[in-house]
Amino acid sequence: MSLMLDKQHPVVRLRAFRAVDDPKACELFLKGHEQVLTSIGVKKVTSSKNEWMTNPSAFVLIVESLDKEKVYGGARIQVADGKRLLPIEEATGGMDSGIFQLVWQYAQQGTGEICGLWNSREIAGYGVGSIFLTRAAVAISTQIGIRSLFALCAPYTVKMAESVGYQIETSVGNDGTFYYPKLDLLATTMLLENVNDLAHASPENKEAIDTIRRELNVVRLEQLRKKEIEIHYEAELPLMDRWSLDEIIKNYYKANSGNHSVPKSIDVL
Repeated sequence: MSLMLDKQHPVVRLRAFRAVDDPKACELFLKGHEQVLTSIGVKKVTSSKNEWMTNPSAFVLIVESLDKEKVYGGARIQVADGKRLLPIEEATGGMDSGIFQLVWQYAQQGTGEICGLWNSREIAGYGVGSIFLTRAAVAISTQIGIRSLFALCAPYTVKMAESVGYQIETSVGNDGTFYYPKLDLLATTMLLENVNDLAHASPENKEAIDTIRRELNVVRLEQLRKKEIEIHYEAELPLMDRWSLDEIIKNYYKANSGNHSVPKSIDVL
């Protein structure tokens, strides 16, 4: 039986892994995310497709109970690998093909996208589905080896993304914005150009991200708007001897060289 969440003193684990290395956790992630999307009237979006579960270039962060039976939230990093479009490309490429050239530009040094960020109502208000997962995702990017990160943000998450170093990418869409995943919802294209120096991050977030990078597996008492949550970070990615970003970049270039403006899998409107 899963441990019950103590709302007075919530204790959770924030764990990072490659999707193909933990199918059970991926199933729990998918189920929880779908429930959240359904609750806001979104039945299907590109980033909620389940192909990522078998994608060797997808990394997962989950917030779970200490017994690993309950998932309260999560996020993913999908690395541009030349085999699959990033979710942001799938979502916006039909509206502005410039996104393909933009991803191509940054993929030469390794790029990816934070996507699928969510949290359950059970843990709402503690920062799990916003700042703490985002910090952790940026933190583990250096283990993956990528230099930059994309994100497609809802209006209420733009300021939070900027606080960890993202900036609005105005070269695509309407000064960076698109109507997505449906016509009455707005999404903003964000780009964190250098995950290593975090030049545009706030001092507080830069310090927190650097701490996770240094210590990887650490227990932190986090606070957001006077609410406290104890997070057991397990940010060290396991089995990384099976991962080679150099090979990913080489394959990306081979697959997209000369064809990076409009991939054949996309019909431009």
